[in-house]
Amino acid sequence: MKILSVTAIAAIMLLSISCSAQIANNADQNKLNFIFPKGEPGPAENFTGKAWTVGLVKNDTVYHTVVGNVYFEPGARSNWHKHPSGQILIITDGVGYHQIKGQPRQILKKGDIVKCPPNLEHWHGASPDTGMLQMYILPKTEKGIVTWLQPVTDEQYHNAK
Repeated sequence: MKILSVTAIAAIMLLSISCSAQIANNADQNKLNFIFPKGEPGPAENFTGKAWTVGLVKNDTVYHTVVGNVYFEPGARSNWHKHPSGQILIITDGVGYHQIKGQPRQILKKGDIVKCPPNLEHWHGASPDTGMLQMYILPKTEKGIVTWLQPVTDEQYHNAK
């Protein structure tokens, strides 16, 4: 009887340790690998939810390019917007969405690169359950940077069409 009790206690302890390790592993999968500083809160008039932005390369008269990073918390997204010379997105971690007006929504994951064509309305942001880190590149800024438009509705955000 004593051996049976010790065996049962040992089995429960092993199961408990295994479950704790699995929970810790799942929590680690929800953490994002920040390459750049989190930055400052994005303006509420341009984002739904919490987005954080940091400039990496400032605009100048030599390169005419802006580079920055945005962290979208789960469920956060940009408003519809457009860029006179387009935009390039490099997803550095997490899961998110991108949509050009009139086209289906795309799912974005770490390593994806998106070219947003000039003057086409689009939006991007995190998935409902996982944040997203993206680096953005705005070329030919002498033509302008961005025109912010209306917020992305909850219906648009959740609809893949």
